[in-house]
Amino acid sequence: MRAVVQRVKRAEVRVGREVVGQIGAGLLVLLGVGIDDTEAAGAAIAEKIANLRVFDDGQGKMNRSLLETGGQVLCVSQFTLYGNCRKGRRPSYGQAAPPEQAQALYESFIGSMCKLGIRTETGRFRAMMDVELVNDGPVTLLLDSERKF
Repeated sequence: MRAVVQRVKRAEVRVGREVVGQIGAGLLVLLGVGIDDTEAAGAAIAEKIANLRVFDDGQGKMNRSLLETGGQVLCVSQFTLYGNCRKGRRPSYGQAAPPEQAQALYESFIGSMCKLGIRTETGRFRAMMDVELVNDGPVTLLLDSERKF
């Protein structure tokens, strides 16, 4: 799995005119599922995200996690995180999981976040979405279950 994690003051996702997910302070997670991913990979990334020390403490240093701050997560599926742009001009998505597998693992990831006690909102899987956020910092991190970066 791959995730782009952004610390936000607020974020929301809309499908058409309908707001389908909305959070206050916390993390926006764009999540891509690869063909070799497992539920265990999703649980591990959820644990990592919940414990990332990216929120300020009393001295203004990034020493606090979502679990410590009570922050929220807005998770949006993003198969394009597996786009391979090494050749040509059109990305190849051969390493992205097929939709049925990706949806099951995306939902498993959401379940893992909830089990950790994190209020988690979502987008709508396979829908065209508008994502709006106020990036806090900005703080943006890249995670990969295979630790490629």
